[in-house]
Amino acid sequence: MNATTSTIGATDIRIQESALDPAAAVMNQRHPAGEPILFAVNQGQTLRIVDLEGNQAADVIFYNRDDLAEHYSATDTMLHQGGIYLTTGSVIRSNEARPMLTIVADTCGRHDTLGGACAAESNTVRYALQKKFMHSCRDNYLIALQRADIGLTKRDLVPNINFFMNVPVTGEGGLKFDDGVSGPGKYVEMRAEMDLWVLISNCPQLNNPCNAYNPTPIQLIVWDPA
Repeated sequence: MNATTSTIGATDIRIQESALDPAAAVMNQRHPAGEPILFAVNQGQTLRIVDLEGNQAADVIFYNRDDLAEHYSATDTMLHQGGIYLTTGSVIRSNEARPMLTIVADTCGRHDTLGGACAAESNTVRYALQKKFMHSCRDNYLIALQRADIGLTKRDLVPNINFFMNVPVTGEGGLKFDDGVSGPGKYVEMRAEMDLWVLISNCPQLNNPCNAYNPTPIQLIVWDPA
């Protein structure tokens, strides 16, 4: 490596297009603004989440279908990659430090691991007391788990990934909920490294600029291995 060549850091934006054709997908559905969903993805399948209109946060938690006690771990993911943001090449790890998914394509380039999911409690702290009963991702998660009845409860809710959400860390170590860095049609694509449950709250938040105060739909696409 010569002196003018820079190394790629764990927090760098790495844009990578996908060659997969949605026409060949085994699942391709539009998911409404503000709504939750729980669905299965098999080992070897590829999941694409599409930000259809731009800057819509998709709050996601992954669980091992064969052992529900094994779930996405923000700390293990950040520790192993040496950075706080997710993008192409990032390996999403479980609380047992095992790979759950690998990001194989990403046209947004940066996804948040620190901001967490909005809840009645955080709405009151961050915004105003009267915001407590607005829709939130935590409530969405609970609704999806209750409907599915697969053995997951509120005790199984853990810190999540916020795909397409922009939460910079300040020089003082604080978090800022900034305007999004995504745009219409941007997507993130992940290959499952184990059989998974995918829990998504298509964030209904109306009080911060990450989604321009306007929740919008996302697209969910799944392909079988080639």
